[in-house]
Amino acid sequence: MTVSNGGARRRQPSLAQLRAFAAVAEHLHFRDAATAIGMSQPALSGAVAALEETLGVTLLERTARKVLLSPAGERLAVRAKAVLEEVAALMEEAEAVRAPFTGVLRLGVIPTAAPYLLPTVLGLVHDRYPDLDLQVHEEQTTSLVEGLTTGRLDLLLLAVPLGVPGVVELPLFDEDFVLVTPLGHALGGREGIPREALGELDLLLLDEGHCLRDQALDICREAGRKDAPVTTTAAGLSTLVQLVAGGLGVTLLPRSAVKVETDRSSKLRTGYFAEPAPARRIGLAMRTGAARGAEYTELAGALREALRPLPVRVLGGSD
Repeated sequence: MTVSNGGARRRQPSLAQLRAFAAVAEHLHFRDAATAIGMSQPALSGAVAALEETLGVTLLERTARKVLLSPAGERLAVRAKAVLEEVAALMEEAEAVRAPFTGVLRLGVIPTAAPYLLPTVLGLVHDRYPDLDLQVHEEQTTSLVEGLTTGRLDLLLLAVPLGVPGVVELPLFDEDFVLVTPLGHALGGREGIPREALGELDLLLLDEGHCLRDQALDICREAGRKDAPVTTTAAGLSTLVQLVAGGLGVTLLPRSAVKVETDRSSKLRTGYFAEPAPARRIGLAMRTGAARGAEYTELAGALREALRPLPVRVLGGSD
């Protein structure tokens, strides 16, 4: 190997030469050094001589009975050992990278899914992929997509479709929206509620930026509602549900969140829409051509199976 340095071309030592020299420096005996690294003694001696020529220094003092390191050899033996250790570390790291479901996976999750899906996700990773270092980031959709496209995040768990160029979506499940009302509300506890009923309700929403807010507004528009719902909003579903319990209005919850959120208060009731009920789709999203794309696809399949106990409609891989 050669490198250019101001027009001059300097030879560089090979790893075999460094390995031979490091072995001699350790054993101070050619035969023992050759045996230690599985090289013939003439080949080892030639490698050390070639290294001395390449570096332009004498590394060893050879006598009839023993081998000694020269002053230069003592200094450079430390460097040679460090280089070989770094090369070994590089090879170990490359092997770890090649192994599936190892290393860091930076997963972004939307706030309206994280509390209800992460127990399943974390349990799956712990049991099935114990060598995977899962790092979770809870952010709104816009921030998550930006993180994915810039490389800050590796994989997203969020509502789809996104329709973002350069992003591949792996659908996991569909889930219905459930109407949550205060006690005594006419629609509380009912089934078969028509969507059109949303046109007359005081619907409480999440703050701007949450995809669930946008989905609720779309459902209202489909129901024929032209004006915006009430202006009271909340930063999270837990607060939203407490506002409902306080009698300020009603709200929509994704089915996966209903049990967790409605168990917080005895002043709530749920109502279910007529089929086809308004719903959302949750999936994974990754960059097109992601180096770990096969792993993410396998993870999506494992997640679909793990999510079956939840009140959702699990999808096939091509849905």
